[in-house]
Amino acid sequence: MNETPMRARAVVDLAALRANVRALRAAAPRAELMAVVKSDGYGHGALPCARAAREAGASWLGTATPEEALALRAAGDTGRVLCWLWTPGGPWRQAIEADVDVSLSGMWALREAVAAARACGRAARVHLKADTGLGRNGCSPEDWAELVAAARAAEAEGAVRVAGLWSHFACADEPGHPSIAAQLEVFRALVAQAEQAGIRPEVRHIANSPATLTLPESHFDLVRTGIAMYGISPSPELGHPADFGLRPAMTLAASLASVKRVPGGHGVSYGHCYVTPGPTTLALVPVGYADGIPRHASGTGPVLVAGKWRTVAGTVAMDQFVVDLGGDSAAPGDEAVLFGPGDRGEPTAEDWARAVGTIAYEIVTRIGTRVPRVYVGHPEGTGN
Repeated sequence: MNETPMRARAVVDLAALRANVRALRAAAPRAELMAVVKSDGYGHGALPCARAAREAGASWLGTATPEEALALRAAGDTGRVLCWLWTPGGPWRQAIEADVDVSLSGMWALREAVAAARACGRAARVHLKADTGLGRNGCSPEDWAELVAAARAAEAEGAVRVAGLWSHFACADEPGHPSIAAQLEVFRALVAQAEQAGIRPEVRHIANSPATLTLPESHFDLVRTGIAMYGISPSPELGHPADFGLRPAMTLAASLASVKRVPGGHGVSYGHCYVTPGPTTLALVPVGYADGIPRHASGTGPVLVAGKWRTVAGTVAMDQFVVDLGGDSAAPGDEAVLFGPGDRGEPTAEDWARAVGTIAYEIVTRIGTRVPRVYVGHPEGTGN
């Protein structure tokens, strides 16, 4: 891992990612699988992860923004891609011309998609999204009939092809939550209503990562796997990654920038929120909140240094933080591992999430662009 000296690096194991995709496909054997690579692949790198997921059998890719979808096309991906977060005036024509499937949650979006399709002389592939109870994006059930009828008319005209009907769970990461069954019931009813109106979708989909792993009745024709593809459990209550045959793909590490002895009573970092209890050794880890390390990990964030778990000593600064090694020794250039799969006793992203009161999704996604991604586990013969 230290072959090329770096201040910090996020090592992404593409072999682990491919194995995760295969495990998720096995969990939903009758459905196609969408690999969600939004937010630069949850911080792992969208393009390398998209390619690895395709190699492992993902027949779809998913993005939030149209710019993310168009970047996949620009990089040479030619498979099915769905983009779902649109705002008025978005790049509808570019997406349609690039054969990107687009999600529609209301009449305004349908009108813009139809206008773009007419302008470029090509039918837009659309997925009608229903709000079955999440209360976020999606067409409300009371407006569904209008959207379906208008989409069916646009399809008859040749302006669109309704390729999908879909929705999203609110609480699939909370087993037994009553909203899960309620949303499934609403989704089935709205799908039936659309099909009775003449819509013949290629795929119906509502299952996200937790539903893929625990709710087979939600799999329908396609499952959308996001965080689980990267080897992180969508919810600690559901189980650890290994319980589902998953392995975290990212290891975040840095090279110590300074190691020094200080006396007792020595203040550490801004505000002196930490004061050494006695003579000790301080090690400087050269990453901070500008790199995505939460500032509220001050005094709580776990780090493996010199073979032991340490805790961030004092305040996380923009570019660096300190750990107290006590009576142990280390040297500049030694490795500090913030999180990884846990194989070597290092913390995991979930450990960081617990330490700062958030979810592991945020921990990996927020790692910034100053931290280079280093890819390992390439298929044999393609480099490493």
